[in-house]
Amino acid sequence: MSSSEFDRMWDELHPVGRVASGGYRRFAWTAEDHTLREWFAGECTRRGLQLTQDRMGNQWAWWGDPDADGPGVVIGSHLDSVPDGGAYDGPLGVVSALATVDALRANGFAPKRPIAVVNFGDEEGARFGVACAGSRVITGAMTRERALGLADADGITMAEALTQAGRTPEHIGRDDETLRRIGCFVELHVEQGRALADLDPATAAVAIGTDIWPHGRWRIDLPGVANHAGTTRLVDRHDAMLSAAQVVLTARAVAAENGCVATTGKIEVEPGGVNAIPSHVRLWLDARGSDEAAVQATVAAIGRETSRFGGTLTEESWTATTPFDSDLAGRLRGVLGESTPMLGTGAGHDAGILATAGVSTAMLFVRNPTGVSHSPEEFAERDDCHRGVEALTAVTQDLAS
Repeated sequence: MSSSEFDRMWDELHPVGRVASGGYRRFAWTAEDHTLREWFAGECTRRGLQLTQDRMGNQWAWWGDPDADGPGVVIGSHLDSVPDGGAYDGPLGVVSALATVDALRANGFAPKRPIAVVNFGDEEGARFGVACAGSRVITGAMTRERALGLADADGITMAEALTQAGRTPEHIGRDDETLRRIGCFVELHVEQGRALADLDPATAAVAIGTDIWPHGRWRIDLPGVANHAGTTRLVDRHDAMLSAAQVVLTARAVAAENGCVATTGKIEVEPGGVNAIPSHVRLWLDARGSDEAAVQATVAAIGRETSRFGGTLTEESWTATTPFDSDLAGRLRGVLGESTPMLGTGAGHDAGILATAGVSTAMLFVRNPTGVSHSPEEFAERDDCHRGVEALTAVTQDLAS
């Protein structure tokens, strides 16, 4: 039953927010996001789950009463995407969690602890620039004031976007009532690299997460002087784009030296004319690595290079190394077998935000044969997806017994 329901749900989600590239644009508090939220609510109603929303609008669908019999076992992920992102990052975890409920019921399981499926909002941060906004706000990792002041590329603040979506911005904030209901959280996610694909295909469809690497985002602002592209001599130019190019090259070089990764994937140019010398360039840096000191050293070197051109580097988010609950991971391995691979990840997740807030948290990863993520090429074989549901079902049953 869970396999057929998984396939039905996956097919229903397939067209939502899909664009010409074959990827997806499912951004927070947009029409696409509304469609996804309505779909999730409909699936919860279909199963008779009690749907609630926390102070940030994250959706929680409960099988059982977490206030009377909790705290409960929470499974799920998110439904939003990066620009032109793949189909699996986030939705795989939500669909698998709903299919897990179906499988448990089909098996006649009667949970002794409440079980919830969660759909976190704005995990990718694609619209407002801060990842995991939904979980950051309810845990207090991001203040209401900062969240409401974030703005998208069109200058629309999160406060305005929430209002347009029919919500009350003043209501958002840390939500201790919701946090008290969570006994543990297990997030299933497509793997975002090639570790499982390079292992024995017979035994490596699913892995258990160990930790999330330290990672952060920084905004870099570089000044210049606007002038005519055709009449200004090269020696007379103060071109902010040249400074930006040097900073990007420096980021790549120092990241390699320190064994980290550093990426500049978004850039804004003023005044933005083809025939105008840039007067200002704003770019965003993403830096990560397995060693926290190495990441910080990388960012510091990039900051020094930015200062050399009269620019500034401003931290927008930072997450230190986030270990998952080793006891919980050990329990999952006991359920799934001692041969189950254990993986660290360089990608951030809501699971990491909850872990930092003191929630007992674990992750499961489903093999991605392409090793590609945040791209239309992101993929998981349907059989592996079903095996992921089987694994999530087994651990959820163990945890809720």
